Amino acid sequence: MTTFSKRLREARKARGISQERLGIDAGIEPASASARMNQYEKGVHQPGESIVKQIAAALNLPVPYFYCEDDETAHLLQCFHCLKKNERERVLDLVESLALKS
Repeated sequence: MTTFSKRLREARKARGISQERLGIDAGIEPASASARMNQYEKGVHQPGESIVKQIAAALNLPVPYFYCEDDETAHLLQCFHCLKKNERERVLDLVESLALKS
């Protein structure tokens, strides 16, 4: 299983949607949506960049989330993505101040 396939499965299950629903929401032809998503989740096939972007949009996640090897970074990206612009700025300020202290 690849990092991408692991993250994809986790994100889809967290949203409580089927492979078919996610595929359709990501713009994949309904007749092949379930099969393609299944192959992506199993790591049999790797989707192209445009499909990854569509899947990320359908799940409201940033593209880099799917490629994070460690869970903490993936979780941070997921949380950061959901923040409003001013909240993101506050988080960045806090992280920068903490990094300067180390």
